[in-house]
Amino acid sequence: MALGELGRSSDYRDRADAGHGLAAFAEMQEAFVPLRELVLDPCDTFVTRRTAEALLRRQDRAGLTIVASALAVANSNHSDWIHTAIVDVFSIFSEDRDHAIRLCEEVSRDTDDRVALGARQLHKALSEIDPVLRPG
Repeated sequence: MALGELGRSSDYRDRADAGHGLAAFAEMQEAFVPLRELVLDPCDTFVTRRTAEALLRRQDRAGLTIVASALAVANSNHSDWIHTAIVDVFSIFSEDRDHAIRLCEEVSRDTDDRVALGARQLHKALSEIDPVLRPG
């Protein structure tokens, strides 16, 4: 996969673009590990933020699962940028945030302990967001 190659580039902008593009394929088994690695990019947190945001904007189980898996093992710096992406994506519409909370509740029962732990952390972060817009 060309995006996988781009994700291994020495240029952080290429890796960020790869994370953004690869997020569209998050439901594919072969995309899971490269995406998690991009969320936890060891060289540049711009890659972390851009990839996490693209995954969260999917607003589905596949994207949330990858972010949760990364969040469970993230250092404090990566964790801060993942949380920034969470706020950026879910602070506007309460319906989007509420849907993500429900997905996190499902994912928190995953058989992979790391995914389940990350889903609980993601659920906590989402619960602390007070969205701007609520249904009328």
